[in-house]
Amino acid sequence: MRALAAVLVTAAVLTGCTSARPDPVTLTVLASSELADLGPVLADLRRDTGVELRLDQRGTVRASEELAAGVDHDLAWLATNRYLRLKGADLPLSTSTMLSPLVLGVKTSRAAALRGASWADVAGRAAAGELRFGMADPRVSGSGMAALIGVATAAAGTGAALRPEDVRCDKLQGFLTGRAFDATGAAEVVDEYVRRQDEVDAVVTYESAVLSLNASGQLREPLEVVYPRDGIVLSDYPLMLLKPDKRAAYDRVVEWLRTPAAQRSIMERTARRPVDPQVERTEALREPIGTALYFPGTQQVVDALLAAYDRAGRPARVVFVLDHSTSMAGPRLAGLREAFATLSRAGGFDRFRAGEAVVLVRFAGTVLEERTVVIRGAADLEALAGALETAELSDDGTAIWSALDHAYRVVGDGVVVLMTDGENNAGLSADGFLAAWPHPPARTYAIRFGEADPVELDRVARVTGGRVVDATTGSLLEAVKEIRGCR
Repeated sequence: MRALAAVLVTAAVLTGCTSARPDPVTLTVLASSELADLGPVLADLRRDTGVELRLDQRGTVRASEELAAGVDHDLAWLATNRYLRLKGADLPLSTSTMLSPLVLGVKTSRAAALRGASWADVAGRAAAGELRFGMADPRVSGSGMAALIGVATAAAGTGAALRPEDVRCDKLQGFLTGRAFDATGAAEVVDEYVRRQDEVDAVVTYESAVLSLNASGQLREPLEVVYPRDGIVLSDYPLMLLKPDKRAAYDRVVEWLRTPAAQRSIMERTARRPVDPQVERTEALREPIGTALYFPGTQQVVDALLAAYDRAGRPARVVFVLDHSTSMAGPRLAGLREAFATLSRAGGFDRFRAGEAVVLVRFAGTVLEERTVVIRGAADLEALAGALETAELSDDGTAIWSALDHAYRVVGDGVVVLMTDGENNAGLSADGFLAAWPHPPARTYAIRFGEADPVELDRVARVTGGRVVDATTGSLLEAVKEIRGCR
């Protein structure tokens, strides 16, 4: 009898244990591509909870578009749900699971110049040909879009979320000059960096990816993490419930992922930061990440960023048509020289860029000089900075439209920037110029100061698709910055 009783008790205990374990469940998950590194964590999740997550991976931006259109998955697990919010879709139940900021991973031999750098410093070095990097395609990947948001927000200088009017192609142009390659997603850009590590200096990606790369044994030179001091975009990897009938399994997963043990496991295996502030960080993750930037509030901003991305980064050609008649003597000529010196020697978002061809057409009553400087390095920038320092003025009139006619013959696929302070009194008239160029080959942006006729300048600029900027009440340098670059 005692033996029978023992058997019955054992059976009861086993039965109770079996009934207490949740039934196995398999959930399909639309996931960001970089979450492929969660394999060991998901194996532990399945062992402890009975829930298996099958990840269907793609770039965060692309996945958000699919979510907004409706997809047949049980859950979504993306770097962020903010792109989905921009689509105007109802935001599903979401729980943040881990954190990682968008950073630069820079080779240690090149990192000294970028420690404590701003996005403007990064853009300036890229524009000068001193920094070549890889990044993910922002049309597909959240990390690529986060990079554009960081650069554009810093360039706008408003301290607020980007508006469509804050997004300027010319501000992004310098940064994107340094882009050596892009890839379809955050995971793919890491793979491409490994393949091309001898050709490039850095990779723009998540902090977790840089730290994982350093630990992978695949790098011939380790990367140093650079956190731009004017702000970063932070991803919080929310797990989202798409099908309400999977709520019970979703709750089991979330509860497990938020435990201290799981948070430590995620941190140690993927180098992402815990969302639980009580979980002690590893040494590599104790570095403060600085200010988190505001995320754009409208889809129009994202569209503007993508449009700027498509136009920027290509070698540019800009023809400056510069009035050197005697009326330019004094502060006007000094301002012109200062503008070119600043754009050549200063860093930041507005400087002349590696690969850019700058054509200077000086004119008075006739064209006085045509000079082209192709920016290949510091020597070319210095040559351009000093190109106007000894240029002499002429008193034989002001042939604005004849000079512009000359510019159109050398502009190719570039843009024209006309700078004048006078009235046209030599050469072609505005009517004659427009008759000669019924279909202008390049956009023309006119900077007006002094007595230059605003009506004629505006008439010609608008025909070309350009516009006039009035520098009579402001800085000539700011006027030049405003309208040069990609359009």
